[in-house]
Amino acid sequence: MSELVFFSGTMDCGKSTLALQIVHNRTSRGLQAVIFTRDDRAGEGKLSSRLGLVTDAVEVTDGMDLHGHLVGLISRGGRVDYAVVDEAQFLAPDQIDQLARAVDELDVDVFAFGITTDFRTRLFPGSQRLIELADRIEALQVEALCWCGARATHNARTVDGVMVVEGAQVVIGDVDGRSADVGYEVLCRRHHRRRTTSVSAAAGALSPDVLPVTPS
Repeated sequence: MSELVFFSGTMDCGKSTLALQIVHNRTSRGLQAVIFTRDDRAGEGKLSSRLGLVTDAVEVTDGMDLHGHLVGLISRGGRVDYAVVDEAQFLAPDQIDQLARAVDELDVDVFAFGITTDFRTRLFPGSQRLIELADRIEALQVEALCWCGARATHNARTVDGVMVVEGAQVVIGDVDGRSADVGYEVLCRRHHRRRTTSVSAAAGALSPDVLPVTPS
């Protein structure tokens, strides 16, 4: 029975590396994949990992029918055993519906990889629809760490190392959080709430936790 599987995590969880590993393992067994991606940092039509691995992919565009794309390949004599979708959070909800339809009607496995929430801790529409429809949701086991050493659970957007909480949901930037333009950094919930990035933490000593005082 084919499945729609959502592999989710933060930006530093190694999702693209796992996606490429799945492609490698299944290709070595003679299975044929269609790889979809959107807004990969390596450029249009690429699936890349932070380890430097890159492969060609089909760039998903606004309004693209993913189910129709797979049907077209098969109707022209192509073989599709499974599909891999990276940066799935950037897909529209109806495109996630199309992937589910491909699983049910074309009997292909679909492995979708993405981050669940944006820099404001809000669900991406594509990730939300995957959570609603996926046969399985797998939390990626590569542990991402905040600069403080705690488990990183939130994605932060930075400008000159300063965390921002307003702006468009999708802006491509560096993932080290230190870009002079737009960057991203993973933080624990505590430091995301405090808007304390590695850069701002290095600029001064952190204040100790204090309890709120209510005037008598």
